[in-house]
Amino acid sequence: MAKEKCPDCPKCLPGWLVQFGDLMSLLLTFFILLLSMAVMDKKKVEEYFNIMRKAMGFIEASTDVQTQSESYSTKDSNSQDDNTESIDQVTEDAVQVVTEVVEQMNENIKEQSEQIQIEKGKNEFTLDIPSTVMFEEGEYLISNLNAKRFIAKVARVIRTMPQTYSIEIIGHTSSSMYKNDKIPRDNWDLSALRSIEVVKELIKNKIDPAVLKVSAYASYHPKSEMAADNRRVEMRFFSENNQEDLLAEENFFDRLE
Repeated sequence: MAKEKCPDCPKCLPGWLVQFGDLMSLLLTFFILLLSMAVMDKKKVEEYFNIMRKAMGFIEASTDVQTQSESYSTKDSNSQDDNTESIDQVTEDAVQVVTEVVEQMNENIKEQSEQIQIEKGKNEFTLDIPSTVMFEEGEYLISNLNAKRFIAKVARVIRTMPQTYSIEIIGHTSSSMYKNDKIPRDNWDLSALRSIEVVKELIKNKIDPAVLKVSAYASYHPKSEMAADNRRVEMRFFSENNQEDLLAEENFFDRLE
């Protein structure tokens, strides 16, 4: 039996128009949901922030959100007194988080002499990383995946730290007479190139190059008499905010009078 045409409308609406109307309705609903979630709630933002840190392995999963917020989140207030936090307290918080990352890395290192150490000073702290953790002997490129993951985790911590911190990457070698016709040609080249390689890896992980510094000491800043202890790369985190104005001090020529 042939299908009869509608006598009242010679041409019906095209079939795609119904699907197009459904699509527009769904898009409208989607944007309404986005708008409803766009309200900036400080408490919720802190909760999301700490959940992300937990997912990245910086804090224990069993710790509740409120405890995490009290331990790691920075206090925000319109009052200048509330916004001002002592450098010592900031350093303590940063060391606590970095220590957890270091402990995770050290779990994969069997040799006690090759484990990463944290040295804390006044308004600063330093990660002492044995070169064997990151580099092959005589090499300056990071090929170890665990080393790259470690730097990525440290970079995530750095991004949560106050912008008052600067980071100096310092390369050291042993006193062995390293000589080569190609780069690296000697211990100076090796220590400098290793520092630069760590800096490049930090930049890949979205660390601002403006806060990074490179230093190389070859074998001239030994840590101990053991060669293995001296082959290392240091990450030094320090604050320059409380340094005295050098121009206000008596200079060398004034002391000669």
